[in-house]
Amino acid sequence: MLLICFTSSKAQFVKKHGQLKVVGTQLVDVNNEPIVLRGMSFGWHSMWPRFYNEGAVSWLKKDFKCTIVRAAMGFEAGDYSYIKKPEFSKEKVEAVVQGAIKSDIYVIIDWHSHSINLEESKLFFDEMSKKYGKYPNVIYEIFNEPVQQSWEDVKAYSEEVIKVIRANDPDNIILVGSPQWDQSVHLPAANPIKGVDNLMYTMHFYAATHEKWLRDRTDEAIKSGLPIFVSESAGMEATGDGPLNYVAWKEYIDWMESRKLSWITWSISDKDETCSILKKSAKSDGNWKERDLKESGLKVREYLRKYNTNN
Repeated sequence: MLLICFTSSKAQFVKKHGQLKVVGTQLVDVNNEPIVLRGMSFGWHSMWPRFYNEGAVSWLKKDFKCTIVRAAMGFEAGDYSYIKKPEFSKEKVEAVVQGAIKSDIYVIIDWHSHSINLEESKLFFDEMSKKYGKYPNVIYEIFNEPVQQSWEDVKAYSEEVIKVIRANDPDNIILVGSPQWDQSVHLPAANPIKGVDNLMYTMHFYAATHEKWLRDRTDEAIKSGLPIFVSESAGMEATGDGPLNYVAWKEYIDWMESRKLSWITWSISDKDETCSILKKSAKSDGNWKERDLKESGLKVREYLRKYNTNN
């Protein structure tokens, strides 16, 4: 009976940590204790929709020990993109959100685009925040990876989308991107969004490409008061391919852990590339065997099991 009670309490992650907020630069839980979320991002829903289901979310919690997952809703890329099939797209995202709520872990609703589409984004986040704003599980990532846009343009876009979300959901965390694939965090550090609580700014890295300079830049942003959330990362090159650089990846993991930064690894997909952690043999709804995992999948599962054990 004691074992059953212990297992049950371990399973209740959001019930334990509750409503998240930002204090200074640190993500904290309902008890004002620092919290580090670690988990997996699904690949673009518009290319790998088969993995967007409650079973896959449940398996990521059970087997990978994820405390958070990220639903990457592709706006323009792929045959099933939001711009082509909006209802299908929302259905897939909501399957992951509902799976996370059921599994009692956190979930990021990610507007996965490299371009500004303000009106479409406002409509989408208005609907999502009305539907899921009452759940402490939900985090909104409102612009995955700006590329060549200026910070001024990204900031103006973000402020408009934030207003829409906050009208429905005053509390849940909102993640804001920065130019050059979320590497130019020094720009929002110098000119952050003002007057809104519980904002964090995303930094993305691929360890075989992005060397110590990006950690140093991010450290400076944090020192200036910018809260950072690593919502996408992995151990290979920025193309998503090439060999894993285990040494560089471990340096990033150690750095994030030492600074209590939350981090998410890319991705739950079965493309023929290093960063897609699954082989074609992997079932759509989880229950993956070790033989279904690629090298990157085995390694990230090892990291997640190690660091999420004591949550």
